[in-house]
Amino acid sequence: MPNDLEVPKSIEDFNIRSIYRDLTVELIDSTLDEDLSQLVFDNLLESLPNDYTKRCQTVLSWNKSKQAIYMIWCLESEVNNGGFNQFYFNTSGQFADLIPDALKLVGAMKFAELMNRANSTYISENDKITKHQDGTLEGFSKSYEDNPLDKYDKEFYALYLVEDLNNLQIKYIRNHKTEFVNKISR
Repeated sequence: MPNDLEVPKSIEDFNIRSIYRDLTVELIDSTLDEDLSQLVFDNLLESLPNDYTKRCQTVLSWNKSKQAIYMIWCLESEVNNGGFNQFYFNTSGQFADLIPDALKLVGAMKFAELMNRANSTYISENDKITKHQDGTLEGFSKSYEDNPLDKYDKEFYALYLVEDLNNLQIKYIRNHKTEFVNKISR
């Protein structure tokens, strides 16, 4: 359990971290495992346009490796924050059909299978899930009541004990680092 000083320090460290517009093999090699996914995700964020309507098109123009890390990050941040209901409601949901393959690419087969089941449920139960989602906070909050996606939230959290998604991504990045490089070293 972190002490009272460790949490603010970790937030401060996060807020002052270096964000690189250009990634090199040397930078990837010199980055600690605990910082590697963040390094790559930050770099991907730097290459996204400010115009949100063009972000999906930009992500889809990247190679499959970059897409996978970005999409998995979006999935995790949404589900860990507000469950699959939030994931499908927010713009990250536009990648739902692509995420199973992204998960498989990094070796997260159990997460991929779970995502396939969640996608199927979202499609088959869409009317029930989105019934109250009228663009208001109240409607979105109400959409959590008796939501068929809830069971996938619990399963998602439990899967971290079986399949270490972060370590799988780290291993993938290390083994495919040239696919993340956007500047050749001299």
